[in-house]
Amino acid sequence: MRIGILGTGTMAAALGEGWVRAGHDVAIGGRSRSRAEKLAGRLGREVLAVPPREAITGRDAVLLAVTWNGVAEMLDSVGAPDGTLDGVTLIDPTNAVAHGAGTLLTGQGESAAGRIARLAPGARVVKAFHLFPAEQWTYPRGEEPRVTVAMCGDDPAALSVVGELVRDVGGVPAVLGPLSRARQLEEAAGFVIGLAFSGVDPASAVPHVPAAGGRAGSPRTTGDSAAGR
Repeated sequence: MRIGILGTGTMAAALGEGWVRAGHDVAIGGRSRSRAEKLAGRLGREVLAVPPREAITGRDAVLLAVTWNGVAEMLDSVGAPDGTLDGVTLIDPTNAVAHGAGTLLTGQGESAAGRIARLAPGARVVKAFHLFPAEQWTYPRGEEPRVTVAMCGDDPAALSVVGELVRDVGGVPAVLGPLSRARQLEEAAGFVIGLAFSGVDPASAVPHVPAAGGRAGSPRTTGDSAAGR
């Protein structure tokens, strides 16, 4: 795939590294051209550092890898309010939460992914990659621990694209539901962050519940149902 990454931080670097290793064509667009060039150089000679607007042009998927307080500025810089992301699979890994506390910064009942969808009319927004730290995606190929990447989105084709990109970095995609359920995923991130900063292992607070019917790899857990397979 041709993937554009908006941002130059740890998540951009980690997922960019994994996708380059999987053979994808990656372009980095950051607010700082020098930082974009530095990251592109780290990821490989075939990776381009381009202006943000160019990073979204002709791409199969775009990763919005910026902090929450930079989302609106970045989307505005690429012309998203004017429809430049119309029809593009836009991956939202952001966490709109207060540092250390885990409380959501969005309005009552609002999700960060939903706001992004409004800021980028026509974009096929998929919430994904927001629950694990960037280090999860930097293990050598074949050595990464298997984790499930919960996703939300309204477009089956976009969910299929993101599901493939999840697998390419060693994850297992699982579609929770439409984008209207993204706030549940974001609250889960706040729950994890809040417990972790209070010194509690979040995994110890979540019961182990076997998948329905005990059928690991069923369409509901792999996201195949969203892809129409």
